[in-house]
Amino acid sequence: WPPSKPAWTIQTGAGGSGVIVTGDRLYTMGWKDDQDHILCIDTASGTTIWKQSYSCPPYGRESEGDKGIYSGPSSCPSYDQQTGYLYTLSTDGDLCCWDTKAEGRTVWKVNFYDAYQVPKRPKVGRRQLRDYGYTTAPLVHGDVVIVEVGDDEGNLMGFSKKTGTRLWVSQSKDPAGHTGGLVPIIVEGVPCVAVLTIRNLLVARLDSGQEGKTVAEFPWVTDFANNVATPAVLKNSIIISSEYNQYATTRIDVTLSGMKQVWKQPYASGVCPPVIYNGHVYWCWRGVYCLNFETGSPVWRGGVFGDTASCIVTSDGRLVIWGRRGDLVLAETADRSPQKYTELSRQKDLMENDAWPHIVLSGGQLYCKDRDGNMKCFRLKP
Repeated sequence: WPPSKPAWTIQTGAGGSGVIVTGDRLYTMGWKDDQDHILCIDTASGTTIWKQSYSCPPYGRESEGDKGIYSGPSSCPSYDQQTGYLYTLSTDGDLCCWDTKAEGRTVWKVNFYDAYQVPKRPKVGRRQLRDYGYTTAPLVHGDVVIVEVGDDEGNLMGFSKKTGTRLWVSQSKDPAGHTGGLVPIIVEGVPCVAVLTIRNLLVARLDSGQEGKTVAEFPWVTDFANNVATPAVLKNSIIISSEYNQYATTRIDVTLSGMKQVWKQPYASGVCPPVIYNGHVYWCWRGVYCLNFETGSPVWRGGVFGDTASCIVTSDGRLVIWGRRGDLVLAETADRSPQKYTELSRQKDLMENDAWPHIVLSGGQLYCKDRDGNMKCFRLKP
């Protein structure tokens, strides 16, 4: 560190969709020329192995507001190791299953607006209506792919991962939120899923015969429906964070009997999902924050960043932060620097636009993307 010039660069199309890596293949999404594009890329060379496309508007058909700062797909693809199927969700509600072993052949697809007539999100909070279309990544769980649909039939729906047949709907009928993902959680031995809907932190069961049944809800409404940061889970604890009228981060503990708020602190993440590591909670929102996981008390804060950022923790206890318009930063965790934020390295302005998509580290390579779809791969080892 710092990484030298990129090992390769590629243009994937506009959008906030992140990347996923499995083995020597990278998958991501982007929008260009009135189409969504699904790409399979060789991680060694950056060569596109296959690409699939379908017609899609740049915004969901019920979208409302802030079109100057987003367009194209926002959700991240999900991969199933057992079948080799890839699942993607467009901002216009196209849930698609692709066979990665057959050059991305379409296995099945469903559009939520067409199939369920999903209404526009309601106005929540104290400010104008916002609807950013579908943003939440699908979650593969056993033989089911689970998606936050936000319909009046159910907030969550479970589909057969092989055929696309709908298998169940959730007890909760909340409209969909705007976070990045559904988060698995085990509650007293029962497999569950946590999600920030437009109104609540929802935990629902996934065990056989109880799929979609609500375990508990914790009210969490944000102005503009901007509950963007994905919840973070450790055992039966959930960390959620939002700016705007909430401007808070809180820890919620879950049992099959309900939820309990353990602590709440007046520090917020607008976009970056919190990361729980060795008794601390980290995120980047204008600066890097570190809180004590048990008590919520602040440990330190530092650095200068913009509104867009994501961070990960490496296995040797360092933070890698991707923010602003392509600032790539290496910093110490509280394990190595318990008294203050310590920045080891910063490379600035590596991109032309905001660093919306989440940074990914896999196989000693960093994948950095901006919302225009410019992606750079940095090799961190010989």
